Amino acid sequence: MNAALPLSSLTLGSSTMDANPDETTEWREAFLALVATEGPERARFVLDELARMARAQRIGWQPDLNTPYVNTVSVESQPVFPGDLAVEEKLASIMRWNALAMVVRANKAYGELGGHIASYASAADLFEIGFNHFFHARDDARNHRGDLVFFQPHSAPGVYARAFLEGHLSEADLAHYRQEIVAPGERAQGLSSYPHPWLMPDFWQFPTGSMGIGPISSIYHARFMRYLTHRNLLDCAGRKVWGVFGDGEMDEPESMSALTLAAREGLDNLVWVVNCNLQRLDGPVRGNGRVIDELERLFAGAGWNVVKLLWGSDWDGLFARDVTGTLARTLGNTVDGQMQTFAAKDGRYNRDHFFGQSPELIALAQGMTDEQIDRLKRGGHDLVKIHAAYAAAAKATGKPTVILAHTKKGYGMGTAGQGKMTTHSQKKLEETDLIEFRNRFNLPLTDEQATSLEFFKPAEDSAEMRYLRDKRTRLGGYLPRRQTACETVAVPPMAQYAQFALEAQGKEMSTTMAFVRMLGTLLKDGQLGKRIVPIVADEARTFGMANLFKQVGIYSSVGQQYAPEDIGSVLSYREALDGQILEEGISEAGAIASWTAAATSYSVHGMAMLPFYIYYSMFGFQRVGDAIWAAADQRARGFLLGATSGRTTLGGEGLQHQDGSSHLVAATIPNCKAYDPAYAGELAVILDAGMREMMVEQKDVFYYVTLMNENYAQPDLPQGVEQGVLRGGYVLERIGNSSAPQNRRATLLGSGAIFTEVRKAAAALAARGWQVDVVSVTSWSELARDGQACEQRMLRGEAGGESGREQPWIAQLLARTDGPVIAATDYVRAVPESVRAYAPSGRVYLTLGTDGFGRSDTRAALRSFFGVDAESIVRAAEATSQRG
Repeated sequence: MNAALPLSSLTLGSSTMDANPDETTEWREAFLALVATEGPERARFVLDELARMARAQRIGWQPDLNTPYVNTVSVESQPVFPGDLAVEEKLASIMRWNALAMVVRANKAYGELGGHIASYASAADLFEIGFNHFFHARDDARNHRGDLVFFQPHSAPGVYARAFLEGHLSEADLAHYRQEIVAPGERAQGLSSYPHPWLMPDFWQFPTGSMGIGPISSIYHARFMRYLTHRNLLDCAGRKVWGVFGDGEMDEPESMSALTLAAREGLDNLVWVVNCNLQRLDGPVRGNGRVIDELERLFAGAGWNVVKLLWGSDWDGLFARDVTGTLARTLGNTVDGQMQTFAAKDGRYNRDHFFGQSPELIALAQGMTDEQIDRLKRGGHDLVKIHAAYAAAAKATGKPTVILAHTKKGYGMGTAGQGKMTTHSQKKLEETDLIEFRNRFNLPLTDEQATSLEFFKPAEDSAEMRYLRDKRTRLGGYLPRRQTACETVAVPPMAQYAQFALEAQGKEMSTTMAFVRMLGTLLKDGQLGKRIVPIVADEARTFGMANLFKQVGIYSSVGQQYAPEDIGSVLSYREALDGQILEEGISEAGAIASWTAAATSYSVHGMAMLPFYIYYSMFGFQRVGDAIWAAADQRARGFLLGATSGRTTLGGEGLQHQDGSSHLVAATIPNCKAYDPAYAGELAVILDAGMREMMVEQKDVFYYVTLMNENYAQPDLPQGVEQGVLRGGYVLERIGNSSAPQNRRATLLGSGAIFTEVRKAAAALAARGWQVDVVSVTSWSELARDGQACEQRMLRGEAGGESGREQPWIAQLLARTDGPVIAATDYVRAVPESVRAYAPSGRVYLTLGTDGFGRSDTRAALRSFFGVDAESIVRAAEATSQRG
């Protein structure tokens, strides 16, 4: 790799020999004359026309999506830098130092804390130009709701370093980087490893620590801003979504999965800055290729505007003197693995191995010292070039923009880390490395201050601090900053939209249909209706939502430009600019990103919205669980509806469509309240409570509710059970022989799809002379959490209840019942097992579930196979009676 590249690899254009060079020269001269006399617009028109002709003639040609390996914004086109370059460079150097000191200090004291230096070192200038010139904060006085900024997670130390200078974090806070537990005891705020709104709720706005989640989320946030504008709820004009991501992060499928949506929707409010330092966490991104070329093709092909930010201002003179084009060709033919080596080596090496590749390059480097060659900046480290790229992106219209910024990972870390394979893991530096870093960035630190890793902050009245504050004041205040102030939204009385469910009178329906009926009525409410955001990935008709197509319409940024095939039907498909439903196509990742954008609107936009995302339950936590976890981190508020839930309710679909574990996963998310109601009346109580928690009380919770597509008789909701429904369960009935002996008594627990089997089993046992107590469990996880909370209070010595010890709710329920306890669900046994510890002592507790892979068959066959049907429950009760 270190050998000089052969001259044969530097030829321009196709490898096919030119059969008529004179004619080629005439074409070139004619085109240059057209540009000179008619201008670029006319030249573009002619090229487009020639391309159309080529396609019409089917000659098998299309334009190359790669442009020359030079900056998109030419020297002649770049605007005058609107700031004090010297001051901004000094401030950037201070940020770099404090970020480095933060990580190294933490690991010097506690070698296990981790942290990253190299990522921010490469991205520092990209952040600083944004902070000083482009990233708008929410400014109510100027009626600007603020830009949305997604920060590269591994660069969090740099963001903390800026907040320190701005006065929003203290030196004690920086000294407690990644020490969130011990910090409060030392009167400091522990700083989270990556952007985590749950842990720093007034600071971080978006969680980006799971690679790929930030990019897709930024796209759907940009689209949701258009949705708010088109529905006349909130004017988001003039606001941008900025995302700073890494080139290695682009390998994540979530990063790339919605690129065409952004282009199709014309999201010119979206700008991505991809920090192309050419390195993943352990080595080069495309060692044998060029990731910038690959990304340019990808984004251009997807319909994005691409701005390449490759070379700093010091290269301008070299390009100007390079009349043969050799420099651009050589750079364009240097693979990234070799480019990484050039970044890690010094000026002498680069003179010999890069400029030494041809006589033309040797001539270009004449007159430059080794130090000057070593200091040639890549574009992502040149503030003037970065500003030019950002300005071009900010004014682009009609499509989203990506800036491909060429940087060096570990920039400025010298022999300790710049461009090294190991640089991502570099967390400790020797004293000589610290002195070298100090010297590299001309920091006003003594040797002792540098080696002792002192944080540096200029005097409050210094030119640098005044400049820093002035720039942020002009842009509305400091960032990042998370705000939560928003108006409450009234929720209608339950009887207004759910009376049919509360007094069902035995009518047959599925809980899915009950939900859709409630939703349709809620959408008509004058207060809440317009704030509701119905979301489906696809198959809205499967969930019975087709009636909503006409009622509220499907959102489309271009309206409806066709006559739908079913235009004459009652439930015809209707798209509209002000449509309310977000129909995301077959993309659960996209739908959950849309849900998150709506569920966090209260903090992002100061406007509370209420999203209801309904989907096949199997394609929720199992498929996009990481995105749901990120939404929880972001303090989302909304409803996730897992339809066709359970392993046996979706009969013929088989293994990959049958959900037996979503409630198990949901239980692991602290701010997710998960319910598995069996009846429409229970569902109504749960929806009402959730809406009031989120829209009126403004609590940072979200609800996961499973729904079934199985029709069965829906009873009236018993009087006075609302508290039990919300706490996780209630005793529905006691049937059978009240004088039955102890070995002919049983308590049956069930939820969701299997509760009808539980009641059938109870009836069968009662017919055999048993006394049976039936408990409707609406939430296993809420019962388990209640039990855990009681345990914790006991361990802390906090007494409760008449006996001096507070009893878990499940224990209180079972205290009213007799006999062995049989708990059955349509989920794996670990779900009902979660409450075993809180059952009264001395009672047999047996769980039935659907462990294993799903199958394709009828509901009856499936329930028999897994042993959760009525007959299996009866057998279990009889077996336990013989044991007890």
